[in-house]
Amino acid sequence: MNINELEKLNNEGVEHLPSLERRTFLRAGLAITGLFMGGTILSLTSARNAQSAMGPLPTKEQYPYSPHYSMVMRQNLCIDCERCMEACVKTNHVPEYGYRTIILERTRDIAPKEKETIFMPVLCNQCNEPPCVRVCPTVATYKDKTTGIVMMDSKKCIGCKTCMAACPYNARYFNEEIRAVDKCNFCFDTRLSKGMKDTACVEACPAHVRVFGDLSDPESEVYQLIHKPETTVWVLRPETGALPNVFYMNA
Repeated sequence: MNINELEKLNNEGVEHLPSLERRTFLRAGLAITGLFMGGTILSLTSARNAQSAMGPLPTKEQYPYSPHYSMVMRQNLCIDCERCMEACVKTNHVPEYGYRTIILERTRDIAPKEKETIFMPVLCNQCNEPPCVRVCPTVATYKDKTTGIVMMDSKKCIGCKTCMAACPYNARYFNEEIRAVDKCNFCFDTRLSKGMKDTACVEACPAHVRVFGDLSDPESEVYQLIHKPETTVWVLRPETGALPNVFYMNA
């Protein structure tokens, strides 16, 4: 699907979305504008123009976490150079069979002899309601109470892989060396906890596809991109109720 044509698709209606999901996005200043592709894409837009109906946009203190880490993918800028993946592997010591972020590719016909290739970067969506956390029998995977990042405690992991099955984004793998499941944690242990501003994948991207920051900070680029008026933002697999903190848009 060409994301540029999102608004041209038949809106399937949002009346069946859980009220919790609607309220959560409204608290983040986002209004749900449509449901597409059998519920696999949720279209959002800034609710700035709807303040009279919902009250003022949330303040920093009203967000669940501080900082409330999020990432925006400006998908149409991705050229599939894979520098983000290479930087992630090097920074986080990911084995050759593993991954913390990948780039999906889809080719579609746009003319009789012409094709279009679309690239979509994917990683752990650091969900507000993570299915992986709910199913873990040993609490090896958990949501950090300060940052909201979904973490892994490898010492508690028993390798049952239940979290892998529950993840809507196929963003986990089993690390044979440590005998535990591994995943993206926004480079918390390798970069953020050491005072670095960006994740390795963000720093390595030459096209500025990935934007990382604090969604609760109105001065952050993440906040300004998502809340830019008349801009369509979407999340992947909203029907799972996971409420992801990774958003997609076109620059």
